[in-house]
Amino acid sequence: MNDHGIRNERVISCDGDNVDLEIDIPADCDFFDGHFPQFKLLPAVGQFEIISRFAMKYFNLEAFIPRIRRMKFSSPILPGSSVFLSMQLNRDSKSVGFNLMDAKDHGQVHASGSFSVIPMQQSQGEGM
Repeated sequence: MNDHGIRNERVISCDGDNVDLEIDIPADCDFFDGHFPQFKLLPAVGQFEIISRFAMKYFNLEAFIPRIRRMKFSSPILPGSSVFLSMQLNRDSKSVGFNLMDAKDHGQVHASGSFSVIPMQQSQGEGM
């Protein structure tokens, strides 16, 4: 799997259904390649790949996202930025809500929304 140079996230808090991470977006991340060469920014598809990848990792979810419920992109993420990702798993609605913010200024929201998820198959008697 291509991690696009985005690795070594820092766990700020993790209590099972709520995860807060700090993630560095390196300037050499391949998501920046060819996307507005004069003004590089992390495209929406790159932001969603990062969010969904960490949701799968921390909430034990299938790779398939059946539906994006809502998504809003509010401010650009530039090369070399650090972001704060807050995710909440809603087991009843089988969805993940998220906020992606500037790591230093949580008031500056880059993206927010929610998407449907599919839990990994549990052993019999267990479920989401």
